[in-house]
Amino acid sequence: MAAAAGAGAINSGLRSLLLNTTLRPFTSSFLRKLPLPTYLFLPNTPSHHNFSHRPFCSISSLTTSQEDNFSNPNSKSRPNVLHILEERGLLESVTSDSLRSVCSNPNLGPLKVYCGFDPTAESLHLGNLLGIIVLSWFLRCGHNAVGLIGGATGRIGDPSGKSLERPELDLVTLEKNISGIAGIVKKILVCSPGVCENAGEVQILNNYDWWKDVKFLDFLRNVGRYARVGTMMSKESVKKRLENAEQGMSYAEFTYQLLQGYDFVHLYEKEGVNVQIGGSDQWGNITAGTDLIRRLIGKSSENGAVVGNVPVVFGLTFPLLLKSDGTKFGKSEDGAIWLSASLLSPYKFYQYFFTVPDDDVVRFLKILTFLSIEEIAELAKDMGKPEYVPNTAQRRLAEEVTRFVHGQEGLEEALKATEALKPGNAATKLDWKTIEGIAADVPSCSMNHEQVLNIPILDLYVSSGLLESKSAARRMLKQGGLYLNNAKVDSESKKIEADDIVDDKVILLSAGKKNKMVVRIS
Repeated sequence: MAAAAGAGAINSGLRSLLLNTTLRPFTSSFLRKLPLPTYLFLPNTPSHHNFSHRPFCSISSLTTSQEDNFSNPNSKSRPNVLHILEERGLLESVTSDSLRSVCSNPNLGPLKVYCGFDPTAESLHLGNLLGIIVLSWFLRCGHNAVGLIGGATGRIGDPSGKSLERPELDLVTLEKNISGIAGIVKKILVCSPGVCENAGEVQILNNYDWWKDVKFLDFLRNVGRYARVGTMMSKESVKKRLENAEQGMSYAEFTYQLLQGYDFVHLYEKEGVNVQIGGSDQWGNITAGTDLIRRLIGKSSENGAVVGNVPVVFGLTFPLLLKSDGTKFGKSEDGAIWLSASLLSPYKFYQYFFTVPDDDVVRFLKILTFLSIEEIAELAKDMGKPEYVPNTAQRRLAEEVTRFVHGQEGLEEALKATEALKPGNAATKLDWKTIEGIAADVPSCSMNHEQVLNIPILDLYVSSGLLESKSAARRMLKQGGLYLNNAKVDSESKKIEADDIVDDKVILLSAGKKNKMVVRIS
C-alpha cells in the first residue's frame, strides 16, 4: 500500500509539473518552427503498435518496480543543468520549458540524454565538441548520457547545412570511422577529469544495430504513415536544398529526418532516453523525433486535452560555435581542428586555442570549459589591468580544452612541445619523443648518420633546406638567431657531434623564432 501511495504521489506530481509549467521557448524563432505545443496535442495510437511506456516518460500509474526506477533514492536536488547551459551561452532552443523543472526535481529520477554523431570522417572535429560538452554538463549534474554513432544514418548523410549531397562511403571506410568516433566520444566522456562523483552513466551505441533488421515495408507502414510531407518539406534544411533546382535533394536525404526521428523512438522505447540534444541546425531533425514519438505512442483528444499515457520527451539545441566576426570557429588554414591526436597533435590543438583573439576568449572560456563563472569573470577582469600578461586567458583556455579532449597526458605533451619549440630555452631537456611530437607540425627531413656527424653547423642548415645558403646562415648567426636543439649557436666553427643527436635519432634546428627543421637521423 505504501508503494502504491508513493507511486500515486509521484504520478500526480509529474502530471501537475507538466501541465502547469509555463511553456515558453528560449528563442522567438521557436514559435515559428513549432506552431503548436505538440507535446500535448497527440493523435490516437493504432492498436497494432505494441510500445511499452518507460517509467519516466509516462504519467500513467506506476508499478512498484517502475517507481524504483522513476524516483531518485537520494531525494537530493541536482544542479539545474538548463540554468548552467543558459548562463554559459550553451542553450538556444528547447521544445518545452518544463525541462527546466524536470531536470532538477529531486522527486524524479535522472534524465537520459543523447547526442548523435555521424561517421563522415575518422575523427570528430571542434564543431562536434559542443555536443560532447553539453552531454558532459548533463553527466556532471547527475544525468545519464548516450553517444549515438550513426552507423546507419551515416550511409545516407545529413543534409542539414549542406549544399551538396555527401559522397557515399565504402563499408571499410565507414567501419573505420565508426570505430574512431566511438573511441573519441567514450574517451572524452568516460575519462574526462573533474566529473563529480554523482555523475551519471555513459553509453556508446550504434544505430546500425537496430536499423539493419528494419524492413522497408515495415518502416513505411509503422513510421512513414505518420510522416506528413508538408511538415518534412518545411524543414529549413530541405527548403534550402530545393531552392537550388540543379542540385535539389535525393529521396534518401529527404528521409534522413525520419531515420533520425525513429532513432529517438527506438532509444526512448529500448533505452529510456527522453532528451535529444544537437546543434541549432538539428532543430528540424530533433522535433521530427519528438513528434514521431508522440504520434506513435501518445494519445490525446481532439481538443488537445491530455488523455491517458503521454510520452514526456524533450529536444534541446545549442548554438553553433562562431567567432565574434560571425565566421565558424574550428577551422584553421590547414583544415578542420580534429579531436583525434593521430590527425592533429595535442601540441597543435593547444596552439589553436592559445591564439584565440581577446574578443573571443572570455566567451569561449564559458562555452568550452568547465571553469566556474566566477573564475572566468576574474580572468576577464584581469585582462583590463595594466599588469596583465598577454595571453594569460588564452593559456588557461588552451589548457582546459586540451585536458578535456586529450587528457592530462595529452596536455603535458602539448606543454612540453610548446617549451621545446621556444628557441633559447636550453633549460628544457629535449628527448626524441618530444621532438617527434612536433615533427608533424614543422618541416622535417631525413639524413644519414655519416652525412651529419662532424659536418659544419652552417652546412647542416643549408643541406637540411632550412636556409638557402651559407651566407644567409652566417647572417642569421651574427644576429643571434641560430639554435641547435634550442641552444644558441655562437660559433661558425661549430661542428655536429654525437651528443648533438638527441637519443641518436633526431636534431632540432631553429633559424629565428618561427623557422624550424626536424632532422631525422637514419
